[in-house]
Amino acid sequence: MSGIGQLNEKPLHASLKHWYARPGDRFEVAVDGYVIDIVRDNLLIEIQTANFASIKSKLQNLVRSHQVRLIYPIAQEKWIIRSATDGRGQVIRRKSPKRGRLEDLFWEMVSIPQLLSNSNFALEVLMIKEEEARRYEGKRHWRRGGWVIESRRLLEVLDQRLFKESADWLGLIPQGLESFTTRDLATAMDIRKVLAEKLAYCLREGKVIELIGKRSRANLYRVVMDNRPLQVPGRAGS
Repeated sequence: MSGIGQLNEKPLHASLKHWYARPGDRFEVAVDGYVIDIVRDNLLIEIQTANFASIKSKLQNLVRSHQVRLIYPIAQEKWIIRSATDGRGQVIRRKSPKRGRLEDLFWEMVSIPQLLSNSNFALEVLMIKEEEARRYEGKRHWRRGGWVIESRRLLEVLDQRLFKESADWLGLIPQGLESFTTRDLATAMDIRKVLAEKLAYCLREGKVIELIGKRSRANLYRVVMDNRPLQVPGRAGS
């Protein structure tokens, strides 16, 4: 394994790379001026734990001539460890009440929605159990009450889901929604409306759904006809 790009590698990123690797993979390989986490035959695999915007141009350039798979972890279960800055305070470990879900990927996907329709691009979501270490920095960091995230560590990969074609993305839309607004999506999927809006934006940019008009003041969408599953004659209602 090459040492390129590993100096500042975070524990979660390193663990995911180790978990995802197969015999024969090459690591930290320079391709078209970029360092790639894993090269598997003709497939370029990039692991990104946050901030898709930071690799937007990298992905856009690579998919022009390469098959690229982006790996993104979502914490379905998280354990938080808190310790004092001086290391002498009591260490507290507790389970976070917040549970990540698959649809959370769209908080990041809004940075690269056009890639959904690119045949050279695929996204794989890993639902994980992770441990997040925080240290107390007091007034210097007002967010999270003065606690700063020090590291994230992988405990277990619980599930994985690959999005490669329009049908994969279409699987996120609840059945029975012939036409829908983002409020309909939010209700059917039990997610916040702001997240449903990001989901709809991404799927529209990815040509999975299309805008067909308005319902009152809300945009009205439907699945793009080419993406709809074929009905087999004589099988209706069976």
